[in-house]
Amino acid sequence: MSFTLKPGFLLGTATAATQIEGGDSDHNWNDWYRRGRIKDGTDPARSTDHYNRWREDADLMSALGLHVYRFGIEWARICPAPDRVDKTVIAHYREEICYLQEKGLKLLLTIHHFTNPMWFEEKGGFAKRENLKYFLDFTELVVRSFGDLVSEYITINEPNVYATNSFFLGYWPPGERSFKKALTVMANLAYCHIKAYELIHQIRQKMGYHDTKVSCAHHLRVFEPAKPRNLLHRIYAMLLDYFFQGLITQASFFGEFSWPLKAPAAVRRGEYVDFIGINYYTRSTVSRFDDGVRADAPKNDLGWEIYPEGLIRCAAKMYGLLKRPIYITENGTCDNTDAFRCRYLYDHLKVIAESDLPIERYYHWCFCDNFEWIEGESARFGLVHVDYESQQRTIKRAGKFFAALIQAGGVNQELYDEYVKEQKYHF
Repeated sequence: MSFTLKPGFLLGTATAATQIEGGDSDHNWNDWYRRGRIKDGTDPARSTDHYNRWREDADLMSALGLHVYRFGIEWARICPAPDRVDKTVIAHYREEICYLQEKGLKLLLTIHHFTNPMWFEEKGGFAKRENLKYFLDFTELVVRSFGDLVSEYITINEPNVYATNSFFLGYWPPGERSFKKALTVMANLAYCHIKAYELIHQIRQKMGYHDTKVSCAHHLRVFEPAKPRNLLHRIYAMLLDYFFQGLITQASFFGEFSWPLKAPAAVRRGEYVDFIGINYYTRSTVSRFDDGVRADAPKNDLGWEIYPEGLIRCAAKMYGLLKRPIYITENGTCDNTDAFRCRYLYDHLKVIAESDLPIERYYHWCFCDNFEWIEGESARFGLVHVDYESQQRTIKRAGKFFAALIQAGGVNQELYDEYVKEQKYHF
């Protein structure tokens, strides 16, 4: 039951600015709340109030013994208008970054994590070619503001999820339902990643730094036919894999925009990631052009299948495309009572430890319970429990387990018996 993590393997957590900071910034998710589009009616302006409680949270991260931390910054805070930069917000983030580093955390900064300023949204956002300059201008501002402190960057988080949920399924702002527009947004985001990749390297090189690492956080899952012998199921699985993640991977990795993606401008073929960033959560069992879940599979509290082996399958597929170090930039589960999160952590870290792939880091999603997009406050992913009324933080049993396995460099029989043995998944 025991396993040992590879030497040098780093563990930590991930967050997104909108999901933890709180505050009534003029961005698309606060607007989405005002439109009544959050399932439980909760307000992202409350969230976990991290913008004011960041020292407390940094201290908790340090207490857990985390090695690395992936975090985001709020575009709408920094740029409340297209021609305005709030320097007090930049100073705030610089202070937080320095404090996190004093606590011994190595930082990975996410530039875009689903959220747009309303002025950008009202211009049409990433659906319009002429707007891409605004994101690239923001990227330049971020690197010039924090490039002396931060060497590692995620340009865009899960561009495929953003494009699909916002422009095809209509679940997220701006709530459109157009396959054509979703593909346009996906192509534009890949283009933005490539240009941001080049820009970040150029700026930091001019600053005199040569340790820059840049990537995109790809949401990957396993798509499998519900009935492997059913030709139609196999075709649907192949198409979903291609349209949801294959296209964006090729475009972001290599600048190859395959049909039906069209690059918004000329892009040179190249290699545009310094490490492979993978956000992995689940497997989809496919019988039509939609997600499905096996009836006999373990599931989390959102109904997603728990399939640890899929993490290695996705990582192997990406490594087959491009030989780069692999960071698991997100992995976690909705477990509202913390009933099986220890087992989830154990199962996923065990397959990593037993793999020959060069997986160097694991960022658990999430550090603390947070505003989980359209699920609001109802879906809890954190290692730390948040009482949203009082904003009190309490380390969960899973958080204590995570801290213990970091200290031990793996899981021994004693840790397994204490934290994992009695936990069972839902079916």
